[in-house]
Amino acid sequence: MNELRSFALVCFLLFASQVADAQRNTWVATWTASPQSASPDPDEPLLKIEDQTVRERMRVSVGGTSIRLRLSNEFGLTPLVIGSATVALPTSPASVSTSSIHTITFNGSNSVTIPAGAPILSDPVTLPITQEGEITLSLYFPKRVATPTIHGLALKHAVVSQRGDYTHAETIEGGAQTESSILVSAVLVPAQPSQRLLVAFGDSVTDGDGSTVDADHNWPDDLARRLGSLPSSPKLAVVNEGIAGNRLLSDDFGVSALARFDRDALALPGITHIVLLEGMNDICFPGAKLGGEYLADPADIRTADDVIGAYRQLIARAHARGIRLIGATLTPFEGVVLPGYYSDSKETMRQAINKWIRTSGSFDAVIDFDTVVRDPEHPSRLSPRFASKDHLHPNDAGYKAMADSIDLRLIQ
Repeated sequence: MNELRSFALVCFLLFASQVADAQRNTWVATWTASPQSASPDPDEPLLKIEDQTVRERMRVSVGGTSIRLRLSNEFGLTPLVIGSATVALPTSPASVSTSSIHTITFNGSNSVTIPAGAPILSDPVTLPITQEGEITLSLYFPKRVATPTIHGLALKHAVVSQRGDYTHAETIEGGAQTESSILVSAVLVPAQPSQRLLVAFGDSVTDGDGSTVDADHNWPDDLARRLGSLPSSPKLAVVNEGIAGNRLLSDDFGVSALARFDRDALALPGITHIVLLEGMNDICFPGAKLGGEYLADPADIRTADDVIGAYRQLIARAHARGIRLIGATLTPFEGVVLPGYYSDSKETMRQAINKWIRTSGSFDAVIDFDTVVRDPEHPSRLSPRFASKDHLHPNDAGYKAMADSIDLRLIQ
């Protein structure tokens, strides 16, 4: 009997050790940005990189004792060379604390070539970061970057240096600035027991268009701050996979939601919940003009059933992975400054889609962002106190109201 007990104890200790090892080797996303191809723009410094360093910042949702970075050449047409890379704690967009600079390696090497169309994951870097802490990534590109993979609406100032490797410099002097980011698509930290991840998936209203640059005031960041301020902070990371201009069913600004859903949501380590807020551009792009050009062919009209069909497909794909998908209602848009973006028929379609989101029971839960930010006296418009200048996107106060409206029991 004693021998059996001893054997059972050994088995239990071995199992416990294996579980501990698995936990130590498990990571969770704490910050993300959906990769995009770069549109031609003669004023964008990220499209002219050669023998230069890019310094960019990310604010994480949950902290950790170390980090890993996912870099993406997924829209690159040629292999991309990173000559040197560091991570540090920022003091400004162009400067970092020199004592915090850590070299990033890839399979033990300080440099790496990323194949065309591929991402790459860095080695772990021992750099303790706090919940809602900010990090700076510096990347040196010794060769011309012909087709960069970017995130267009980063809403944080990044700096592109003059020629040279400044990855270990305290400050990059005289660099050009941009509000986009390049290459980085995720920051990972070691997962804690019972760690969970919520992915905010959508278009510009999730990406944060209309919010203050460098303030991190999109609704996913506001939700992360809200969670972090609780007396007993839930072990929930929140990441943003919004793309301004994105559509469910068509490739425009970034590939369609149906095409990128696996990469930008289902494949993220630690994912347990998704909040889906997308569909406005499917309704409104046909016939709308930006700079005199149509955003989509006026004949490319989508119906409410088309949008709902896309929702059903995303729900099925999430449920097949055991992930909860929470639907969010589409926010008001009458008064938008883009010609042709709003019409009474498009508003009727938005209302039909929102009714289905609220009443169909197809989503695991519903967040009614429409009710939160609309003008009670004119429900097809954003409330004046929540509207940015374009009357399409919320302002900082509107995004905070959206985050504050979420019933936290939905994501427990």
